[in-house]
Amino acid sequence: MKSPSGRRRRPRASRRTPSPGILTLAALFVAASLVSGYLVLNRPGTTTPTASSEADRQTSAKGDQEPRWDGRTKVLGDGSTSYTGPQKGQLKPVPLKPGEKPPQFVVFSWDGALQGDDELFSHYRQLADRYNANMTFFLTGIYLVPKGKKELYSPPQHDKGSAAISYATDEHIRTTVRELGKAWQGGNEIGTHFNGHFCGDKGGGDWSVEEWKSEIDQFYGFVEKWKTNTGFQDVDPLPFDIRKEVTGGRAPCLEGQKNLLKAAEGYKWRYDASSAGDFQIWPVKKKGIWDFPLQMLPYEGGKYQGLSMDFNFLYNQSEGETEGDPAKYPEWEEETVASYMSGFNRVYYGSRAPLFIGNHFEDWNGGIYMRAVDRVVKDMCTKKDVKCVSFRELADWLDVQKPETLQRLRGLDPAQSPDWSTVVK
Repeated sequence: MKSPSGRRRRPRASRRTPSPGILTLAALFVAASLVSGYLVLNRPGTTTPTASSEADRQTSAKGDQEPRWDGRTKVLGDGSTSYTGPQKGQLKPVPLKPGEKPPQFVVFSWDGALQGDDELFSHYRQLADRYNANMTFFLTGIYLVPKGKKELYSPPQHDKGSAAISYATDEHIRTTVRELGKAWQGGNEIGTHFNGHFCGDKGGGDWSVEEWKSEIDQFYGFVEKWKTNTGFQDVDPLPFDIRKEVTGGRAPCLEGQKNLLKAAEGYKWRYDASSAGDFQIWPVKKKGIWDFPLQMLPYEGGKYQGLSMDFNFLYNQSEGETEGDPAKYPEWEEETVASYMSGFNRVYYGSRAPLFIGNHFEDWNGGIYMRAVDRVVKDMCTKKDVKCVSFRELADWLDVQKPETLQRLRGLDPAQSPDWSTVVK
């Protein structure tokens, strides 16, 4: 789908490198081309994966029904949010036993969660249910702000109401709020993608700590006051307190992590997913916050390494064009699936380092990157010892492990399958 603004969102890309041992990051694509309207993504055969298992024949209902409110619900503020009790369907973090092989964690995350005409948000929420997975949906704050009230947003270093993406329609605000509630009830995480999606000059990389704090505070405010700002009274409150729910985020274009981490210290965040280019290794903390970067995966059979995000495949396959040569789509889709699976297999049969896959709800190159995710979710999340979790669940698990165990895990080569009794003691 097009972003609701009609502007293309351009995350950081990494260029091809002639040798898999040499990793470089390319300049950002930050210019946006104006388009109008929405496109409905036609994904024949992928909304319900073909398989013979009962899980494939039935869509789980745990997060696919309207939120229900009972006597335990505590409505907060103007009724935009509420407390409905602890979130269900969460991984129970347990320390590894001596000699135990770690689970293979896989985190699928989505930047700019919005329920558009193509209904991709609900599709991936349902896909997560079907395969007993939890995902992280990064919400963009201005997607809950009506266009007519855009001047409520004061972006750092930009005019009031301006944004690098467009504001959502009223109907898409309604459907997005409903999907956020269903996603949370299904066990998924709601994180932040901040607000205006500014990159490059005067973007997040140029913002001070105080400017990042302003961006964060405005994000919370937009979620906490979506009813006041929209006037909608026919949509139920979100079933969570946004200030407690959000424990991390991903900065637009992966810019500005240094000052963002300093700003995040006051919000009790658990992780940040705004860095790029790391090998597939076990995570470390920066400023007391878990650093969950996009990772370098083998592209084209290992000829070079590239970031684990849909836009990076687009950048390398069609040189950043969102509508490349249609004759290449089948080949590019297979390349994308093969790269995801190569990165997965490298750690699944090796160090068991978590795999991070980032995406956007977009129909780039005919929707091949969405179809690729459909396929790899089914392949990965059904394998033995694999846990498809949210970033917050992974942070919870890491926090209960022995520091010396994590240190030994970080010393492993991604493809190294060690004697686990020497690593987990």
